[in-house]
Amino acid sequence: MAWLEIVDIVQETYEIILTWRKIFTQIALSLILPLTFIFLAHIEISNLLFGNFFHYLWLLHKNDHDQDLRKFDEFSDLITPKWTFFWLFNISYIVFLFVFSLLSTSAVVYTVACIHTGREISFKQVVSVVPKVWKRLVVTFFCVFASFFAYNLLAIFAFILLLFILLIQYGPYGNVNGSIFVVFFAIYFIGLLYLSVTVQLSSVVSVLEESCGFKAMAKSKALLKGKMLVATIMLLLINASLVIIQQAFLKLVVHGVWFGMVGRGILGIVCLFLLLSFFLWQLVLETVLYFVCKEHHQENIDKSALSNHLQVYLLNGYVPLTGKNVELENLEV
Repeated sequence: MAWLEIVDIVQETYEIILTWRKIFTQIALSLILPLTFIFLAHIEISNLLFGNFFHYLWLLHKNDHDQDLRKFDEFSDLITPKWTFFWLFNISYIVFLFVFSLLSTSAVVYTVACIHTGREISFKQVVSVVPKVWKRLVVTFFCVFASFFAYNLLAIFAFILLLFILLIQYGPYGNVNGSIFVVFFAIYFIGLLYLSVTVQLSSVVSVLEESCGFKAMAKSKALLKGKMLVATIMLLLINASLVIIQQAFLKLVVHGVWFGMVGRGILGIVCLFLLLSFFLWQLVLETVLYFVCKEHHQENIDKSALSNHLQVYLLNGYVPLTGKNVELENLEV
């Protein structure tokens, strides 16, 4: 049953993109393309710098002991500028990734909502709306980040505590059952998956409702009740698709020296197009899932009320819908 729902949601997503391909193409080329290019450039540059780092490290250990100090100085002179560039590039990467992610999310969510209400929508309107909602998305992003940070910090503390208990019980050279660590990491990854699923709709909620930050996360969790299996499978499919594209770029373009410069360039363009399409598909998919969850909980938003809510973005700024107005008509999926 869950697979049938997923197929319907994916089909609805593709129909929306194809029917309104003009405006989605404009959004993709102006906002998602820079995000895609930065993502792939980070893979290429990181691989280049780390490849050189480990190569120099291997050369250092290959030399005899008498030459270690001199070789280490040479190694430091070679790697320090590249290491500095790597960190500066990573900081720039995070900033640009963050900015374009927010811009893309707000643009796509607003566009899909307008399509759902039957409102006339143009790229100029979308661009004018984006600056009015990004602050709410920033708050939500940092709250989501804080939640993942706290979860991982708690997991590290629990792991250290586990090691301490095992050290007391078995001693430093005791024979510890490895299944203990398997169970620990299994629980950790299940918890991480659950947290990832429950915050999946936070960004969409921040754009279309009055909630942002931790309230948007709580709203996302509430909406996904009854659809948790569907959302989990979709999240796994999304992540699997991203990993496949990323690994294809890494194997065929970054390490694919046997294809030659021209072949790698063509494959790079193909990966760029696939990743661009994937990011657009993911954002539309999450917005469609939001409406499906609304229908499931019978939180029907009157299309006219939602349309008026979206119109506020174009007038005097953002005035969120009140709980009384949150009534959405059924989305046919």
